[in-house]
Amino acid sequence: MRLLLVEDDNHVAAALSAVLARHGFDVTHARSGEEALQALVPEGAGFGVVLLDLGLPDQDGYEVCGKIRKRTSTPVIMVTARSDVRSRIHGLNLGADDYVVKPYDTGELLARIHAVSRRSVPDDTAVTGEDVLHLGAVRIELPTRQVTVDGSVVQLTRKEFELLALLAQRPGVVFRREQIISEVWRTSWEGTGRTLEVHVASLRSKLRMPALIETVRGVGYRLVTSAS
Repeated sequence: MRLLLVEDDNHVAAALSAVLARHGFDVTHARSGEEALQALVPEGAGFGVVLLDLGLPDQDGYEVCGKIRKRTSTPVIMVTARSDVRSRIHGLNLGADDYVVKPYDTGELLARIHAVSRRSVPDDTAVTGEDVLHLGAVRIELPTRQVTVDGSVVQLTRKEFELLALLAQRPGVVFRREQIISEVWRTSWEGTGRTLEVHVASLRSKLRMPALIETVRGVGYRLVTSAS
């Protein structure tokens, strides 16, 4: 897989590139936001994943993330030292697919890269029944992966869409955290739990329906169709 590493520290980039190469990745190193954007022309330039450090010398990393998403659907993983949920939700709202928080374990990083790359090809097998799901004001078109609320299109990342579509299969039914992680992230890796929480928070924010997805403490989540 081709991977675009956006990192301004040459020593960090060299060490990480060596690790990624040992795991079969063809790494291209961009040292700035502008260099990264140029590398993604045209249409993602064949990269399978973009690993984007937010601490760049020329542009704010969040701004770069937004520009990347306008140019290509290539999965983006943010690398950030900011561990607060609000910062991570902001990145997801701009189109990032996942994030890792510094300092991170190499195994964690590799797991996240593989997780986002596996779903770069749309997979509708997790949802059965009609091609279009109506849940109150929310309309979910499975073939096109489009979500609207009261007729207005809501831009979701692939993982956000898959999470919403999974819960929408059986409104009112509680999905265990382990089940969601297995079906959406296709892993049993325990560290994905925090990612799930952030994606749920991001969905609530984007849909402007905070009560739509209910947290069932100690179990998981369910979709509440009467939410407003």
